[in-house]
Amino acid sequence: MDIRGDRPSGPLAPGLSGTRFETSTAVVVTDPEGIVSCWSSGAQQLLGYTADEIVGSPVTDLLVSDTAGGGAMLRHRDGRRVGLEGVVCPLLDGERLAGFLLTAAPEDGTLMKWVFEQYPRSMTIYDRDGRVLRINEEMARQLHISESAVRGLRTTEFIQGPAFEEGDQRIRRVARTGEPEYMEPLVKVPNDSATHAWAVEVFPLKDADGQIHAVGLEAYDTSEMYGSRERLALLSEARTRIGIGLDVAVTAQELAAVAVPRFADFVTVDLLDPVFRGELPPPVERGPVMLRRAAHLSADPQVGEAVFAAGELHTHPATSPIARCLATGHAELHDVTDTEIVSWLTEDPTRAAQGHTYGTHSLIAVPIRARGPTLGVAFFLRHARTPVPFTYDDLAVAEDLVARAAVCVDNARRYTRERGLALTLQRNLLPRGPIRHTAVETATRYRPAGGEAQAGGDWFDVIPLPGARVGLVVGDVVGHGINASATMGRLRTAVRTLADIDLPPDELLTHLDDIVTHSAYEESEEDTAEIPGDIGATCLYAVYDPVSCTCTLARAGHPAPALVHPDGSADAIDLPAGPPLGLGSLPFEAAQLIVPEGSLLALFTDGLIEARDRDLDEGYDLLLRALDRPDPSLEALCDSVLQTLRPQPHTDDIALLIARTHALGPDHVASWDLPSDPAFVAEARKQACDRLTAWGLDEVAFITELVVSELVTNAIRHATGPIRLRLIKDKSLICEVSDASDTTPHMRRARLSDEGGRGLLLVAQLTERWGTRHTPAGKTIWAEQPLPTSQI
Repeated sequence: MDIRGDRPSGPLAPGLSGTRFETSTAVVVTDPEGIVSCWSSGAQQLLGYTADEIVGSPVTDLLVSDTAGGGAMLRHRDGRRVGLEGVVCPLLDGERLAGFLLTAAPEDGTLMKWVFEQYPRSMTIYDRDGRVLRINEEMARQLHISESAVRGLRTTEFIQGPAFEEGDQRIRRVARTGEPEYMEPLVKVPNDSATHAWAVEVFPLKDADGQIHAVGLEAYDTSEMYGSRERLALLSEARTRIGIGLDVAVTAQELAAVAVPRFADFVTVDLLDPVFRGELPPPVERGPVMLRRAAHLSADPQVGEAVFAAGELHTHPATSPIARCLATGHAELHDVTDTEIVSWLTEDPTRAAQGHTYGTHSLIAVPIRARGPTLGVAFFLRHARTPVPFTYDDLAVAEDLVARAAVCVDNARRYTRERGLALTLQRNLLPRGPIRHTAVETATRYRPAGGEAQAGGDWFDVIPLPGARVGLVVGDVVGHGINASATMGRLRTAVRTLADIDLPPDELLTHLDDIVTHSAYEESEEDTAEIPGDIGATCLYAVYDPVSCTCTLARAGHPAPALVHPDGSADAIDLPAGPPLGLGSLPFEAAQLIVPEGSLLALFTDGLIEARDRDLDEGYDLLLRALDRPDPSLEALCDSVLQTLRPQPHTDDIALLIARTHALGPDHVASWDLPSDPAFVAEARKQACDRLTAWGLDEVAFITELVVSELVTNAIRHATGPIRLRLIKDKSLICEVSDASDTTPHMRRARLSDEGGRGLLLVAQLTERWGTRHTPAGKTIWAEQPLPTSQI
């Protein structure tokens, strides 16, 4: 090869004689006869000869064999053969041959050997039986063992552990199948206490024909990436596992469950006591602090390492990292040998003893802060079980983890407060305990959606009415929580007010519908974004008269009640449905039926009979069968009905009112039809006094005589016939006068010159209460007076 353009002018060989080239490539110069005149340091590095030893010798003395492709095998100074790839170029001086230039470098096999030995990742070559042939320098360094010590052994013969057993199985499987495999074990290597994450590739080594001769294994320590990935996975898991429920203690336990054992060996969550009551705690000053244990969790469930039990109040000294976190609002990372921790444990020997027992070596304390206030502290510990101490990266993870949990804890606190207010409001609005009434014996149940999860808008009521009658009410307001409870209270109050003026059921619902409609209109005028809960509310109102044993009912979009007769036959009462309250569309219709004494009336909300797994008719059938079962009491019957229809947690509120009817027989009621003649007023007084004597109520005869005289006289003077006088002996003595007029009398104060106008004032003064109710045939004026103590 002519390299004339690549050399300086002038004779080359004499000038290069004895020169050493500082290059890693072997450079050799000879004269035309092949006598070495120049020998580079690269040549010395590859073949071992110094320039002094080789210059002047024929280059052919080094040659073992050569090939047509330019490759050559040269003899090393120590006698071994060295494979080189090189180029021989003639050196020309003008047209005269001045010598030869030889350049050579190790052939590919040598380079590949260097690659294997110096590759920065751990590599091993196994034979087809899984025995070690070669390990590179990095693998030897990681295993703290030499290649000669492991050559010919399986991995499991010099390293123990499940991950290495799995690796051995994979190596032999790859040798058999020829398919590469991948694994990511967590292992400890000899003389290293830390657990490392590895990415391991196992691959076959094949010849040009595809035949498997060996198996290669490459391992890369991915502990740093694995730690980052695990931290991200931990935070991702926190988003889905924390805050599932709306209970403060449960949320705290969810935080502990996410952190243990993946992040810490032991976790405690301590909260300020007001948080458990739903209250916002005041700022915490520096000094000792009292907390209540919300949750704790250990990586070993058999170990009782908690100093305090869940729910227990305890005080942390001012030197504790927990007290400092609460006061400063900043998280802390410590080793147990830090001065602050040593000082704290000196004041808290119980905790110090626990830490010594379990080998606690590092800790993190993070304040639980949400929307400003600090609610408590989460405390993370690592024991001897996890020898790697917490790092500042772990501190950042703990802060992020607690920040996510803090919002959930605060949501649970707010929910606890709202639920407490709603339940208190509802308890104050619903009747307390069994309601006793002459006309009916009752038992009631209320079950919010999801058990006691939150208060709702379902309600029931039993309203005493004049004439020994009773009003039975069940209603359902859309939604849950304090708004639904408040709406329920407003509607219940409205029903009681309307019932107090003795409106028939259909008229009462009409007025109630007007109230709801007007309320909705006022709220819409205020641009309220939320639909009022009373829109779409339903209600059922029934009036039972124990004298006639009749029941008059009307409903506004509410399920029809069930009736169980004394003979055990049961059915749903056929009653016009009517629209829900607040729609103001169709009128409400009432129905009247005879209810024999000893019958059962069951009024309920739709949450009792409606369910996803059954239709409405199936729900009614189940209810009727449950009501027909013999039970020792109405209270037991209520429980039996709920167990039959709703044994599992439900998604809708349930209100149930069961009433057993009673009757007032002839020995409690007396009535007379009177002509519209003032002459019969005296006769009416006499008949009333005679009946009071028969009942043993002579003590009230004088007042009753005056009341009868005034009411009958007013009916004769101002109304039209027929006129009827009725006395009812119940918890009080009731005097009723009915006529055909629909004009309502009004009490007024008569002037001195007036001849009349004092009758109703006199009645009001002599009796406990009086009033007027309208009937299909006219009206009834009634008055009640207490019975003598001996007659009650």
